[in-house]
Amino acid sequence: MAVAEVERKPGTRRLDAAMQSLRAGVRAVSDYVRDAEGETLGEALIQIREAGIDPLEAAFVTGVRRFDRSAEYKADGALSLTAWLRWKCKLSGGAAMERVEIARQLEKLPQTGAAFANGDVGYQHVAVLARTAENVGAAVVRKEEGTLLQAAQTMDPGQFTTVAKNFEHRVDAAGALAEANRAYERRYFHIGEPQDGLVRVDGLLDAEGGATLRTALEPFMKPVKDDARNYGQRSVDALMELCRQGSGSRRDGAGPRPQLIVRASLDTLAGIKGAPAGELEGGGTVPAETVQRYACDSAIS
Repeated sequence: MAVAEVERKPGTRRLDAAMQSLRAGVRAVSDYVRDAEGETLGEALIQIREAGIDPLEAAFVTGVRRFDRSAEYKADGALSLTAWLRWKCKLSGGAAMERVEIARQLEKLPQTGAAFANGDVGYQHVAVLARTAENVGAAVVRKEEGTLLQAAQTMDPGQFTTVAKNFEHRVDAAGALAEANRAYERRYFHIGEPQDGLVRVDGLLDAEGGATLRTALEPFMKPVKDDARNYGQRSVDALMELCRQGSGSRRDGAGPRPQLIVRASLDTLAGIKGAPAGELEGGGTVPAETVQRYACDSAIS
């Protein structure tokens, strides 16, 4: 059942009508935001997200779940649903994989699915909950699904990720540690070859490495008087200063030692079951084992 064949069937009249209404709605909203100003424009942006983008993402995920069950993607020669989404829907591999994961987890999280469809929570919040369900099991998440959704409705995705990670640590500290170890194994840093006078660098750091680097760079990133550099340029210059310091060639011959700040409860420090994760400033959540390791070589306040 190739897609082109489906489009010729009479059953697609309903889809055609729905798409016609959707396009008309999009045109009306587009016309409005071109003319709106000030407070009304801001309200329009909020409603576009809550009443348009997120519910459509929810509908897309519902379709992905049903298409997954049918396995009709194989009729187009795709080896997997993720591959089909990349090919037919022009999604990146990561975006396609994430939507498949969300579709499979939301089937087991009815409250989250309903909140998503109503625009009460956004796509990124739902993605966080789906990953949490993947890590600790949907049955575990369902026990506190309402509480987690309440948090999602009042937080941005970054803040909610911290809540979700703390939840994972409380219900499965060993799993949280294993996830942190897997993240550490994915670390890399690559320096490319010079091209047009520039060298591209890219990489991934675990939470601890990212916090260490950020903390080490911050003292060298403060803008000076009449500083025309943007944030990215100051970051690069700070990294160069840090490298000079490490090689003994920093101009003033000295530099601050990076200091990491970890916030954790006494239960976490003691390794008590059900304790939340520690919070590494600039690095997100860390397992209790990492908190305990820091405590052996740090000041406690």
